[in-house]
Parts: sequence; structure tokens; C-alpha cells
Amino acid sequence: MNMIRINVFIQVSENNRMALLQTAKDLVASSLKDEGCIAYDIFESATRPDVLMICETWTDEASLTAHEKAPHFVALVPKMQELGKLKIEKFIF
Repeated sequence: MNMIRINVFIQVSENNRMALLQTAKDLVASSLKDEGCIAYDIFESATRPDVLMICETWTDEASLTAHEKAPHFVALVPKMQELGKLKIEKFIF
């Protein structure tokens, strides 16, 4: 069985940074409870204040798909997309 790693790079303006960070923290707290979630966290760049990154690891595609349909994902991700620019990388290992 293959695990999945998702890296979400977020570029955010100084004005929106705190709101986006709080939204992301809410997403992390809820997502950690999702079945199949191995790891889920948000990181702040040490060199670029306009860059954040969410790093998540899932046991399988079914768990990731269920997560993407969860109420917290459906509510919070569009809010994050309004506050910043998201770029997603997906790795299967």
C-alpha cells in the first residue's frame, strides 16, 4: 500500500497572514482527527514571511479523498484560497 504526502505552499500578503494562519491551524486541528491521517502540520518559512507550508501524510488515496470531502476541508480550504495563493505538490511513496 502506498502512502501519500501532500505539500501545500501558500503565498500570503502581510495583511492576510494572521487570518490565513489561524484558518490553517483550524484545518490542521480537525484534519489530524481524520481517519488515515498520519501527519498534518503547518510551517512558517524562516526566510520569507510571505510563505507558509502545510505538510500532510495519508495512509492511502481513500483516506485523502474522504478528507477532501470532510466538512472542515470544504469550509476552510476555500477561505484559505481567498486569503492566499496555494500551490500543491503530491507524492506517492
